[in-house]
Amino acid sequence: MGKRVLVALGGNAIKKANEVGTYEQQLRAVRKTAEQLAEMVARGYELVITHGNGPQVGNLLIQQEEGIRRGVPPQPLDILNAMTQGQIGYMLQQSLQNALRARGMNRPVITVVTQVLVRPDDPDFRDPSKPVGPFYTREEAEKLAREKGYRIKKVKPTGEKAYRRVVPSPDPIAIVEGDAIRSMVDTGMIVIASGGGGIPVVEEGGALKGVEAVIDKDLAGEKLAEVVGANVLLILTDVRKVKLNFGRPDERDIDEMTIEEARRYMAEGHFPPGSMGPKVKACIRFLEAGGELAIIAHLDEALEALEGRAGTRIYHGEVLAKAKRS
Repeated sequence: MGKRVLVALGGNAIKKANEVGTYEQQLRAVRKTAEQLAEMVARGYELVITHGNGPQVGNLLIQQEEGIRRGVPPQPLDILNAMTQGQIGYMLQQSLQNALRARGMNRPVITVVTQVLVRPDDPDFRDPSKPVGPFYTREEAEKLAREKGYRIKKVKPTGEKAYRRVVPSPDPIAIVEGDAIRSMVDTGMIVIASGGGGIPVVEEGGALKGVEAVIDKDLAGEKLAEVVGANVLLILTDVRKVKLNFGRPDERDIDEMTIEEARRYMAEGHFPPGSMGPKVKACIRFLEAGGELAIIAHLDEALEALEGRAGTRIYHGEVLAKAKRS
């Protein structure tokens, strides 16, 4: 087999920004994504796949609130994360199986409902940072905070509906099913795991317990990449390259950078925490843990990015220096 690649799929792999997200629309997007994944497998790459779940878990939160009015008991956020892992994993798994069979490749594809361990004293539990679910007016937000104990923050400077529920987004520290996932990958299975950042759990008295939180899928994907021994971390999103001075007149693309440059640019504030920041942080962590190469690229240019013709590539400094000399 070729290089082992952890592919982290962004939301555009499952739901297009200009669509409402019906089952048919999501399946169409997933099938297109599966064609690209199947082509990677056909070219010899060994894949492990993870994905986001933002729109899907947001819709489930709305369904929970509407269901209360009809006497349907709401489910906690860790259960909603598990539900979206099954939902998206099913679509990806079946679509990739079909795309591989169409190429004459009968490779096993499996989805693992994945728990991700976090620390109960993570600072984000004290000051939640991740907006989830719909927008509310101030009156709606105050009512939800009073009646349901939701923590609410104003997330837009203007507008009638400027408030959203916020939940903790703790740092992932371990993949609970990591050993099982690694064993499956080593036997040749294509594994879809840690979807939506995984189901956040803490350990109390030797037992696991789900918590109301959402883990960043790129940071959890990086942890999964370590577990499976990936050579490459490929983060696919809706931008073609990482940028310096984003949104300013002197904005420019980054074709490649060393891990040292990435750290410096992070410290200088080039990568916002709500968008590119976690992706670059995940790449830095992956390389620090011994990974060979990290790439951030557009979903439509995944193969080109793996072949060095698209996206932003992040290396160890000595590797990049050697490549420039040769």
